[in-house]
Amino acid sequence: MGRGDLTNAEWDRLVSFLPPGGARGGRWSDHRRVINGVLYRVRTGVQWRDLPERFGPWETVYKRHRRWSADGTWQMLLSRIQTAEDAEGGIDWDVSVDSTAVRAHQHAAGARKASPAAVPQKGAVRGTNQVDPTAETSRPSGGGGQIGECLGRSRGGFTTKIHLAADGRCRPLALVLTPGHYGDGPQLERVLEQVSVPRTGVGRPRNRPDRVLADKAYTSRRNRRYLRRRGIPHTIPERLDQQGHRKNRGSRGGRPTGFDSERYKKRNTVERTINRLKSFRAVATRYEKRAYIYLGTVTLAALAIWLRT
Repeated sequence: MGRGDLTNAEWDRLVSFLPPGGARGGRWSDHRRVINGVLYRVRTGVQWRDLPERFGPWETVYKRHRRWSADGTWQMLLSRIQTAEDAEGGIDWDVSVDSTAVRAHQHAAGARKASPAAVPQKGAVRGTNQVDPTAETSRPSGGGGQIGECLGRSRGGFTTKIHLAADGRCRPLALVLTPGHYGDGPQLERVLEQVSVPRTGVGRPRNRPDRVLADKAYTSRRNRRYLRRRGIPHTIPERLDQQGHRKNRGSRGGRPTGFDSERYKKRNTVERTINRLKSFRAVATRYEKRAYIYLGTVTLAALAIWLRT
């Protein structure tokens, strides 16, 4: 077992959730070896062709990662691990929200703007348009172009921004990608809508934190109204200009927002979560042209954090 590979304990937690079969009724290549190959690439950031031979053919490892990024398998595995952790009471539901900009490598540019022409997919029945559900999944709809692939120009250069919500133990609960020049505040609703941890038994998934902590970038009235509408207590500092505008309006400016400076100190958990994610070099620098593949890379890094915490 190499450095960074799944340990026996981590594998035992994960193995029961993995897909049982492969495309066209065949068998997958060994799950553990291939996942370790993807983890090696995510951890080191090497080119796919440079994967060590112990992981098998690099094409197999890359195609598995691309397919599981497209069909949501990485997200499903992350959700299952979160469910098991929540059932044991292991999730701290004081959730912190923030974002981080990721520099895009020059290889991330140049994705095809329009969807490729339709071609017969593997697993399709001859003479029909029906596709075997076990066949290889094509890329998700959407994307194309710089904005569609979550690439933008900001002060940091050619960047993608990762918006995330983290629990009180520095583990990602939800991930959203945008181009690097997008603001943080308008993405709060979108990030919190992604927080959804299914129950082990009967009941709807848990999607409401005990409290939300965020910095001044999220202090807009719209965000505060959204949190109050959902009944979520929040600790968000108010900007000085907002305080001045409220005071200038007198009684029409409303009451001051409540702010607990001691509780706000816990917001550092999301900063530490970002540091954990960026310890994976393929997360800290984006090499993928397609946004859905990069999101799969970030999701796998988050899954590794959950398995190892």
